[in-house]
Amino acid sequence: MNPVLKLLIEGEHLTTAQMAQVAGMPESEINRHLEQLRKDRIFLGWRPVLDLSRESVAAVRAVIEVKITPERGGGFNRLAERLSRFDEVESCYLMSGAYDLLIFVNGPSLQKVAGFVSEKLSTLEGVLSTSTHFMLRSYKEGGFLIEHAAQEAERLKVSP
Repeated sequence: MNPVLKLLIEGEHLTTAQMAQVAGMPESEINRHLEQLRKDRIFLGWRPVLDLSRESVAAVRAVIEVKITPERGGGFNRLAERLSRFDEVESCYLMSGAYDLLIFVNGPSLQKVAGFVSEKLSTLEGVLSTSTHFMLRSYKEGGFLIEHAAQEAERLKVSP
């Protein structure tokens, strides 16, 4: 296995300098490997872990369970790829169990996310049903615990 890919998988949050030290390679070599992994579309990018509850950013996140009809010759792939192209969709996964796709969606308000579900998602041919779950609070994100102040133990701020 590519030593840099192994570090990306196992080391998760290492800088390129830290990767170089662990792998016993020059940082320039680490950067060369990273560039090759990008070209091969294996390494798609770094992703920060943010606690947006500490900012005045109005963002709504939702998880949507979607049941779809598989297409002849394409199965679930064509519709899943089509859904993944919407700007509102952060992630889309094929699942086993009671539903077929699990979609993570971001929007500026509850109304915008609801509008996406009712106007774009559920109206697509092949979508049988959706079940939307709005995320109210994050306790752990990307492997990091989100600390909440003690006074925040009151009611959650939810507005229509």
